[in-house]
Amino acid sequence: MKKKLAVGNTQLAMITLLQCILLPIFDIQAQEEKKFVREGNKLYDEGKFKEAEDNYQKSLEVTPNNLKGAFNLGDAYYKQGKYKEAANQYETLAKTAAGDKKMAAQAYHNLGNALLKEKKYEDCINAYKNALKLNPDDEDTRYNLSYAQRMLKQQQQQQQKDDKDKKDDKKDQDKKKDQNKDKQDKKDK
Repeated sequence: MKKKLAVGNTQLAMITLLQCILLPIFDIQAQEEKKFVREGNKLYDEGKFKEAEDNYQKSLEVTPNNLKGAFNLGDAYYKQGKYKEAANQYETLAKTAAGDKKMAAQAYHNLGNALLKEKKYEDCINAYKNALKLNPDDEDTRYNLSYAQRMLKQQQQQQQKDDKDKKDDKKDQDKKKDQNKDKQDKKDK
């Protein structure tokens, strides 16, 4: 019985030693990650979005699952007009933050905003709907959804008009060709 206890004490001592070594490392990483996010936030507030982007990227290199850094990175992309990158960032974040309904809802909302800027209305509408599923009381998202639906309808109406105009142009061209052919035939006769 004494031997088992000695082995148990050795294992306990090893675990304690590892904790003493690793915990400060994790603490330093957490501090470094927060430092990058804070610096990014400061630069963002100053309108230095590219520099803020760089700091958010660094925070994610230290802690890849850092939700705040990931969210803020999407915001920095958006402010720079990098809507595709912002949309990709928010989409990834929305899936990653599935356990955090509030964060996922905000990510879907901002995904919708980025897609709206790209005029990808159907995808945008789906993003807003996903945000509302997670946060049904969000009036901003509800308003944006309504706006995106109106924009989609306008886009579809414009597309129908453009298609009709193309068909009419083609008919006119075909008619002119027929007239020219008739004239040529008369000349040949």
